[in-house]
Amino acid sequence: MTVEVPEVEEVRKLLEELDEKALLARLDSFVTLNDGLETKRGEDYIKLSILSFLEGLLTSLRMKYPKKEERVGKLYEEIKAKRMELDELFRKPAMQNLK
Repeated sequence: MTVEVPEVEEVRKLLEELDEKALLARLDSFVTLNDGLETKRGEDYIKLSILSFLEGLLTSLRMKYPKKEERVGKLYEEIKAKRMELDELFRKPAMQNLK
């Protein structure tokens, strides 16, 4: 069973356009590594892991390709927003006595 993260395909296309073969291989490797772990960790946890990886890749690409900022930056912001939304599911609630 594979977790579907549509953003992976978007980033994959971007990497192909930029001819970033090494990063493309790392992306495929990371996705393969997480394949099948949803039964142990949960689907949302795996999605969070993959989105976090994509966010890191795009952070590097933003620095390496400043002229492509519009495309890379837009994709980065979309992925960051989704990652932050999922991240909230795994945050422990604040302890009431510490407020």
